Amino acid sequence: MKLNIKRLSGDAIMPCYAHPGDAGLDVFSVEEKLIEAGTAELVGTGISIELPEGTEAQIRPRSGLALKHCITVLNTPGTIDEGYRGEIKVILINHGKDAFKVEKGMKIAQMVVQPVLRVEVAEAGELSESKRGDNGFGSSGY
Repeated sequence: MKLNIKRLSGDAIMPCYAHPGDAGLDVFSVEEKLIEAGTAELVGTGISIELPEGTEAQIRPRSGLALKHCITVLNTPGTIDEGYRGEIKVILINHGKDAFKVEKGMKIAQMVVQPVLRVEVAEAGELSESKRGDNGFGSSGY
């Protein structure tokens, strides 16, 4: 399956897998940004993509940035729909106590491409019973 990528900036780095078998492609910043503690910033990647038919891309955090600097993707996972052709941008939030500088060329997130199931929406007067029923958050214990 092929993912078509267009560079929107000469500084853009193509997404890539760091290791064989990785699920996520590393995504890189095309700009420098300072993210103050407790704030979020939109960071450009300088690329746009054309997803294969029937797929989506999810933008997910990098575990190293989260562990070492408390930097994560705010709307995890960020969804990129098949028809979107604009620049891929990542909303990063700083949960740390210190400002964090995003450098140009830095790995800021990972992108996972996966199939999308389309469903037919049908209104139902009743739903079938299940063992869980309507038990919500914490229904299986902490």
